[in-house]
Amino acid sequence: MSDLHYISATDALAAFKARTLSPVELMDAVIARAAEVEPTINAFYETHYEEARESAKAAEVRYAKNSNELPLPLDGLPTAVKGEEPVSNQGWTLGSLYMKDEVAQFTAPWIERLQGAGAIVHARTTLPEFAMSYFCHSKIDGVTRNPWNTDYTPGGSSGGAGASLAAGTTTLATGSDVAGSIRVPASFCGLVGFKPPYGRVPMWAPFNLDVYCHVGPMTRTVADAVLMQNIAAGPHVADAVSLRPKYVLPEHLEDVRGLRLAVSIDFGGSWPVDEEIRKNTLAAAAALRSAGAIVEEVDLVIEREDVKRASAIHFAPFMSWVQEHSAGRESDASEYLLHAAQVLIGRAKGATALEGTELEAKISGTINQVLERYDALLCPTLGSRGFIAGDDYIDHGVEVNGEVVDFYWDSSLTIPFNIMSRCPVLNVPTGLARNGVPTGMQIVGRTYDDVTTFRIGAALERINPWFDVAARRPKI
Repeated sequence: MSDLHYISATDALAAFKARTLSPVELMDAVIARAAEVEPTINAFYETHYEEARESAKAAEVRYAKNSNELPLPLDGLPTAVKGEEPVSNQGWTLGSLYMKDEVAQFTAPWIERLQGAGAIVHARTTLPEFAMSYFCHSKIDGVTRNPWNTDYTPGGSSGGAGASLAAGTTTLATGSDVAGSIRVPASFCGLVGFKPPYGRVPMWAPFNLDVYCHVGPMTRTVADAVLMQNIAAGPHVADAVSLRPKYVLPEHLEDVRGLRLAVSIDFGGSWPVDEEIRKNTLAAAAALRSAGAIVEEVDLVIEREDVKRASAIHFAPFMSWVQEHSAGRESDASEYLLHAAQVLIGRAKGATALEGTELEAKISGTINQVLERYDALLCPTLGSRGFIAGDDYIDHGVEVNGEVVDFYWDSSLTIPFNIMSRCPVLNVPTGLARNGVPTGMQIVGRTYDDVTTFRIGAALERINPWFDVAARRPKI
């Protein structure tokens, strides 16, 4: 099979069951692809190929007609796990020299579920230090590059996951999202990335109590994201705030006829958005209109200064820990991490927790007013066409349509939906910018209405598919 490493998870499972493809063949293809492209993209900081091959052989037996052991829902699928997420007895460095010798003593609840469903963890993916950046390089792991244009980053913080999927070195990948870290690399790499509503997918303590924090699937197709999400979701004893009952997405997603969709490109004008991204977002919205949805541009005003202040108040305690933890050994820390700490602590100066909550309530209320009238909101994932790989963006900002955004975080439109954390958000591709880097759109659902975001994403994928043929894949 040509380009076997790009086969979707759903197609691979069907082929496994039909005995036209074996899990061993797929694992070998993915590992061979990694040998070819990893020296360039650097998406993995740790690999477990021999164990993965043995697990693939065991899955092959379960698919055999004479086997008494039924195959599992994800049986035999190569799955790359983000370095932030603990997997027992594997390295858990979080992209930091401070943790270079750390080995996880437990497995994150949702990774445990994926493995229990037959997913095979063949590699661990790179991330920026402590997962606190929209690009993907660190002193411990080096620079991770975007397969679509290796001069650019795949985004962050789930950058290795995004690069791996785009390059075809994994079938499934995991991500986490505290400020856009699933959606940003999904956008820059032309992927599907789902930020579930808070509590939908269980996390590990104490980060399960951070309402900005989410974990979720990153895939090349909407159906693959549904497949992963249905395994991941549901209450877990290790996460006291995980939601009951288990939410199951349907295998068949209805079309979008009759759905009312709001469109906001720049949240009232205070968010700079590149013209190509604007054009691609509006084209995606028009495609959904052609599929029968009612699509209207709305006057949604989310003040960027409110989001900057509210999110800084939220992140300042962690960034204070970063400063304290790195004191006296700053040379081991990534400069961009120390810079982000300085910026965010400065923005939160003089704030109280109550002020942060009041700002979050204002932002959430504004979004909710729109979602009360519409089934979902469509907006760009980022305003920028990309960040240069390896650039710390400390002594210069990001230029968007002639405006310099001093702190690169502010070029992302994702954080409002970490504040409005109960909204499910699906990133889907909308095209390519002139630099060859993909652009993406957020599909923001009403609180806990996961299925509508997937319906919309699947409808757009049917009209404008991605990764289905070689012409719609990176030329790495």
